[in-house]
Amino acid sequence: MSILQRLFSWKIHALVLVLVCVAEFIGQKNFSIGIGTVALFPMLYALLIGSVISLPSLKILSEKNMNIAANILGISFMLFVAKLGTLMGPSIPKLLDAGFSLTFQEFGHFLGTIIIGLPIALLIGMRREAIGATFSIDREPNLAIIAEKYGADSPEGRGALGVYVCGTLFGAVYLSVIASLIASTGFFHPISLAMGAGVGSGSMMAAMTGAITAIYPESGNDIAVFAGAANLITTIVGTFVCIFISLPLTNFLYKYLSPILGKRPENQESSLEKLNG
Repeated sequence: MSILQRLFSWKIHALVLVLVCVAEFIGQKNFSIGIGTVALFPMLYALLIGSVISLPSLKILSEKNMNIAANILGISFMLFVAKLGTLMGPSIPKLLDAGFSLTFQEFGHFLGTIIIGLPIALLIGMRREAIGATFSIDREPNLAIIAEKYGADSPEGRGALGVYVCGTLFGAVYLSVIASLIASTGFFHPISLAMGAGVGSGSMMAAMTGAITAIYPESGNDIAVFAGAANLITTIVGTFVCIFISLPLTNFLYKYLSPILGKRPENQESSLEKLNG
């Protein structure tokens, strides 16, 4: 069976067509919640409806269908990145002017997950899983780093995979709402928000970009360009940052914070290791 045959499924493509039509029919909706404006746009509806119809209990999609959809998603993001590339070309002078800012913002991505996420993970009872869960936002390159160093079935691997799954299911929805709220305050320049949207995940970046663009429609092209550039730099530079800085730093902090904040007894951890080993 060829690659094209493996990727084709009439059910998947029919459902996607229906989802797109329904999402576009609903259109963009804005509503105020007092502290800001929340922008809901078609991609958000498609994600929510897709999450519901993929529930195993409904038996609408099989595991095979979901694997096919995951493969198609990778191809779709390639096309999406290619489109961003066509926008970046004419804006290269702007990107060069903001080069340091684009690179420096990468430190915020991993420091936030470590400084905030690691203590919380330890407080709720995670142990070595906390390392994989908090050293980054755990997208594909980060999963590969953990799998190579510790193994996919290790506690670190389970922590990284858990965050990856949560990010895939809820990340775009959560971040689109957060981006909309922050953008509606007017405290930050839209280009700064766009750079912050480049967290290394295509779906999360697209969700945040759409929300920011809804608040600042006049800067739509620049928002897409800088978000795409930040996302690309995060993917490239962030891989090296995770290997040489964030993962060693997470291990170092875990060594000293675990005895203080850790809630799970050591014998329980050993029992879990034997159960999974």
